[in-house]
Amino acid sequence: MNREAVITEALGLLDEVGLDAVSTRQLAKRLGVEQPSLYWYFRTKKDLLAAMAEAAMAPHAAQPLPTRGDDWRDWFLENTRSFRRALLMRRDGARLHAGTVPAGDLDRIRRKMDFLITSGVPERDAQMAMLTASRFTVGSALEEQADPGPGTAALPADVPAIDHESAFEAGLALILDGLEQRTAPGASDACRQAID
Repeated sequence: MNREAVITEALGLLDEVGLDAVSTRQLAKRLGVEQPSLYWYFRTKKDLLAAMAEAAMAPHAAQPLPTRGDDWRDWFLENTRSFRRALLMRRDGARLHAGTVPAGDLDRIRRKMDFLITSGVPERDAQMAMLTASRFTVGSALEEQADPGPGTAALPADVPAIDHESAFEAGLALILDGLEQRTAPGASDACRQAID
């Protein structure tokens, strides 16, 4: 048994039982060890959950970083979509991720920010756009993963069923449209200072 094996089994347990039912007792049983042996790798359940959240983001973290020739708009969209896909890959993935600090990903985040700034996005707007897109994506994924499915909610007849993918894409387009307006040549100083 090693740290990676514990995380892998913990993520498997998450997919089977959901975040509320994940416990160190169940994980130890799954691994065939005594519960205290898990403390060799993780001092608290919170530490374990943080490691699980980081591992769950591995598909997103493996995506190529932007390069100088990339269009920042296309990259911004794909980066956000990649984040969403990673959250949805795991049962309760958005809840697992919410509130975590991306300590292992700080260099990649800096490089993404530098790319946006080099592409002409004002620094403060780049920061706020990345934060907004991240929180919007986590919230969208939370709602999607909490959706009990068609036919389970009693909606009024005139309320359309929610298509999570379309709703996400529409919201993402609004974020990008707003960022483009603030980045466009001639954007007013008042508009740029509104967020400061």
